[in-house]
Amino acid sequence: MNSPPPSFEVLTGAAASPVILHVPHSSRAVPESVRADILLDDGALATELDHITDAHTAEIAGAAADRAAVRPWRFVNRLSRLVVDPERFPDEREEMRAVGMGAVYTHTTHRERLRPAGFDPGPLVDRYFHPYAGAMTRAVRDRLAAVGRAVVVDVHSYPTERLPYELHGVGPRPPVCLGTDPFHTPPDLLAAAEKAFARFGGTGLDSPFAGTYVPLEHYGTDDRVTALMIEIRRDGYMSEPGGPAGPGLPALAAALAELVDALT
Repeated sequence: MNSPPPSFEVLTGAAASPVILHVPHSSRAVPESVRADILLDDGALATELDHITDAHTAEIAGAAADRAAVRPWRFVNRLSRLVVDPERFPDEREEMRAVGMGAVYTHTTHRERLRPAGFDPGPLVDRYFHPYAGAMTRAVRDRLAAVGRAVVVDVHSYPTERLPYELHGVGPRPPVCLGTDPFHTPPDLLAAAEKAFARFGGTGLDSPFAGTYVPLEHYGTDDRVTALMIEIRRDGYMSEPGGPAGPGLPALAAALAELVDALT
């Protein structure tokens, strides 16, 4: 019997780099034990994965790491966000629970039932969410210990057209959306990203997606940890909803590498 794929992978960067490229939503892998509780048939599940997966973002981050003058660290989720979404709160603090998309999704991007009513998310949170959060916290601690600061750059993508699950999807959908946090995203970090991605038709701020990922141990208290979310509109580099990458991918990887170099 084949072993299940690893839940996440930490890919080594340069000892002197403070940058962690965080790629939480690039995988389509769903272990058989998790698949058994998903109500969708195989065709519907494939369609849902097309819509919900930030396809090719691990490839963008990998190519950027290869190009950067000082290689960043990468923290890559190797399982689909349909297993758990590591960027959600696992409790009532999470606003996406309103549409059935907290840490463990009960509904799809089109607000259809994904898991049975009354499904207990606890075992998935314990098996996958907490170990992921702990490992990410350790990765940030390691950068603080090594270089005195950590910069978490979330690498995401989003669809050209709004999907029904989006709570804040009525605003602008720029070629590159930059998600910020008032405490952890300083002006120089935002300015570096705006410069790096300017040539793709402009950047926008916190629309249609806002915020960025910081381990709770450091959130709102440790200004040595800075963070920014990069949301790339998918028509800039791939065929939607879940098709192959196109010629835009290398240019986006080069822009991400430029940002990494500016932060190192």
